[in-house]
Amino acid sequence: MAANTSIMEIKGVTKRFPGVKALSNVDFRLFRGEVHAIMGQNGAGKSTLIKVMTGVHQPEAGSMFLNGEEIRPTSPLHAQKLGISTVYQEVNLCPNLSVAENIFIGRQPMKHGRIDWSTMNRRAEVLLQEKLNISIDVTQLLSSYSLAIQQMTAIVRVLDLSSKVLILDEPTSSLNENEVELLFNVIRKLRDDGLAIIFITHFLEQTYQLADRITVLRNGTLIGEYETDALPKIELIAKMVGKEQSEISYYGEGETVRKEKSPVPASNKVMLKANSLGREGSILPFDVEVKSGEIVGLAGLLGSGRTEMVKLLFGIDQADQGETYVQGQKKNISAPYRAIAFGIGFCPENRKEEGLIEDLSVRENIILALQGKKGIFNTITEKRQQEIADEFIKALDIHTPSAEQEVKKLSGGNQQKVMLARWLATKPEILLLDEPTRGIDVGAKVEIMDLILRLRREDIAIIFISSEFDEVIRCSDRIVVLRDKTKIAELSGEELTEQQVLQKIAGG
Repeated sequence: MAANTSIMEIKGVTKRFPGVKALSNVDFRLFRGEVHAIMGQNGAGKSTLIKVMTGVHQPEAGSMFLNGEEIRPTSPLHAQKLGISTVYQEVNLCPNLSVAENIFIGRQPMKHGRIDWSTMNRRAEVLLQEKLNISIDVTQLLSSYSLAIQQMTAIVRVLDLSSKVLILDEPTSSLNENEVELLFNVIRKLRDDGLAIIFITHFLEQTYQLADRITVLRNGTLIGEYETDALPKIELIAKMVGKEQSEISYYGEGETVRKEKSPVPASNKVMLKANSLGREGSILPFDVEVKSGEIVGLAGLLGSGRTEMVKLLFGIDQADQGETYVQGQKKNISAPYRAIAFGIGFCPENRKEEGLIEDLSVRENIILALQGKKGIFNTITEKRQQEIADEFIKALDIHTPSAEQEVKKLSGGNQQKVMLARWLATKPEILLLDEPTRGIDVGAKVEIMDLILRLRREDIAIIFISSEFDEVIRCSDRIVVLRDKTKIAELSGEELTEQQVLQKIAGG
């Protein structure tokens, strides 16, 4: 990291929204030639702080300085002109245009009143090579390249705009391991060239691989600023969630659980069972069962068939072979509404696209499945809807100003709680949870995992998917291992170790 030369400084920033104090007297410093991670739970104030930096929000109090001069960005475009640029998780470029066109869109070099294609392509190649040490065919469509290269294109575009500060907001969420390493090499080069970089991520391991310093926020308040090498992971987690270190146990990339785990259930009542259930082109025939008060975890790599399995069990996809039994009775789960009628709930992997209706309120999202179960001619009164929503907001500790708040305005962790509340309102006996902790911060994961274990103690049968093997191992009574759309093993007891899971996936 370069010498402690401040390029950006924020002093005493406060920002309020209706019913919420998003930032309270927050300070922040950014140095030249460093990667500075901002860490905290969803709702901690990370996004609001970034939006203040980039002019999306105007603070009620506080000051912001760039190169020692006070600034007050009024829009993202204004911030960009000042030298503050952001690259988001979802690349905001034009996939139907070439790489070069995306780099220079809106400011293409012109010759005789027309775009000078040769100059533009040559300049794009030079920029990628000199700034990022990347050589690609810039005349190819952006969509023909990986997400990592698309992000590099977004980065080099803002660098060509003479950016002094680069904000990377969840840049690795959709990248594989090789793409992450490619991006990290680029970020390190930019840091070594003297660029100041703000890095937002949910992944602790990536933070420790890349960041020079860490600022921790909690509930809109600055907890502290730390040198990464001097801040142990367990201490970082404790600061983020507001717990003593003795209360939590670190067990992987961004994951924590309470040290206690419920005992293996005594019940032998099989709630859901599949015999040779399969669908051509989706997943090969499999057997699986889950008992009352039991968590069965599904472990496998991306594309192994975990999501395909639960979609068949819930009737989203139609099985073309095999049988399904609910509490010992053969059932034809040909559609989700039939699964709901049989007491099954399903939280999908992508809560934004497949779960929540973002423009509806918290109340409306919570009662959605229950109203569907009751039918169109048995309408739930608004008063009863309010009672149900208030009950689950309290029970699940959903942080919202009211039940009428639009669900899109909640943090990721609270949105996930609304999804769970929707299904708990139907009084399910079986829950299928596909990545319920994905895309939420450490503190919210602690709460969600505690909630899942609590539901288990209430005798709900749960099938649980997580990409984090340690997370599956910690909470599951049994683990079904999948590879290449096939169930390849089932582990229990002393076999529930990461080594065993990895060996099975590797074919050992």
